[in-house]
Amino acid sequence: MARTARRRHDAAVTRARSPIDAYLATVPEDRRAALQRLRRTLRSIVPDAEECISYGIPAFRLDGEVVAGFAATRKGCSYFPFSGSTLGTLAAALRAYGGTRSSLHFAPGDGLPAALVRKLVRARRAEIRRGPRP
Repeated sequence: MARTARRRHDAAVTRARSPIDAYLATVPEDRRAALQRLRRTLRSIVPDAEECISYGIPAFRLDGEVVAGFAATRKGCSYFPFSGSTLGTLAAALRAYGGTRSSLHFAPGDGLPAALVRKLVRARRAEIRRGPRP
């Protein structure tokens, strides 16, 4: 099997057995639909990322570092960049959303635009490349 085809096959098998599927099965339908859309968006942005559970929530790990995660909350959904500074870096682009220093909250019906998720992942990956700050 060619290298690219093999990688796609391996990724498809990994997704078929993903722990994220088990997590999403427990989430109420409105939030599940929003998180499934976010999952597809993340998969398109970081297709080589491994799906995993980190700190109890669905996440995407790339080159050993978690670059994004998401979860259902009692009232909506949250996106997690797995960094305390990513959201601050993009504060101007995130004014329409609520959240904390490490989580971005969004309504299930609205979801997160793909362009915004792309910016979030790009910012997180840039942080990882820079390494830990002293």
